[in-house]
Formats: sequence, C-alpha cells, structure tokens
Amino acid sequence: MEKEHKKTRRAAFVVFLSSAISCLYLGGCTKTGSYSNEWLFPEDVDSVYVEMFDNRSFRRGVEYELTDALAKRIEAKTPYKIISSRDRADTVISGQIVSIGESLLSLERETGQPLEKEVELWAVVNWKNLKTGQLLIDNKSIGASASYSDLQNQDFSYASSLVANNLARRIVELMERKW
Repeated sequence: MEKEHKKTRRAAFVVFLSSAISCLYLGGCTKTGSYSNEWLFPEDVDSVYVEMFDNRSFRRGVEYELTDALAKRIEAKTPYKIISSRDRADTVISGQIVSIGESLLSLERETGQPLEKEVELWAVVNWKNLKTGQLLIDNKSIGASASYSDLQNQDFSYASSLVANNLARRIVELMERKW
C-alpha cells in the first residue's frame, strides 16, 4: 500500500513538473511576450553609404573620427556592408555635429589644477532608405561623453577619439529596430 502511494505521488509530481516546464517553454515563445528571436536590424537593407558628418562646432577633425568610427562600427556590429558609392548603396546615413563641449569634472584641492575633464559630443543623425525613400532615422539628436585626465598624459585629442567611438556605438544602437 505504501509503495503504491509513493508511486502515485511520484507520477503526479512528474506530470506536474512536465506541464510546468511546457508552460514556461511555450509561454516564452509567444508573440505576446517580451522576448523574441527576430533580427534586430531592418532585413530589407544590405548596404550602407556613410556620408562625412558636417561639423557645426569650432573644433575641427572630430567629424573625420566620428565618420570613420561609425563606418567601422557598422561593419563590425551589423549585418550591413559599407559601400563607397552612394549610387550602389541601399541606404545612406548622414548627420552633423552640433556641439563639442569640454567641462571640468574635478580639481586638485591644494593647487586648483584640473584632475579630470569631460568631452561631450552632440550630433543630429539621419538614415534614409534609398530604395523606398523612407527615413529610418529622422533628425535624431544623440550625444555621448568621455572623460580624460592630464595626469595620465591624456589630452583633448585622446578624449575626442573616445567620444567619437562612443557616439558611433550609440548611432548603431539607433539603427536597431524598435521592440
């Protein structure tokens, strides 16, 4: 009698466990849930032409760093191919640097010398599908920052390179489809 009771309890537990696992598995695969295995980037795009960013600030050279960093980031982190001719590309991404600012983060107490500074870069970005004329990103304002320290032999050019890479990463994140 006791063996039959244990067998019945064990069978009920197995049925309960398998049904619970099935519910969790099937619940994660539905369209109504928040998880999906769909592609992050628009699938009708194969190639991107990256235009040189305009620079509306007084600091020169950052537009080259940003354009180069963006092209490299698109190649590395997206399924898209960078095309050197606008006529052959599916899409074109362009923009303008609106401002480059530098601010003081911390001072040395006794001498008043800056310990750490920050560079902030703001740009407006557009991404247009040349096949359909649709704007995939429409005048989106986006910014990034990077800090540096003179005490570590870092200067503004070092920080501007870092901030250009940070902004390129953020622009590629904008290229992802909305969830």
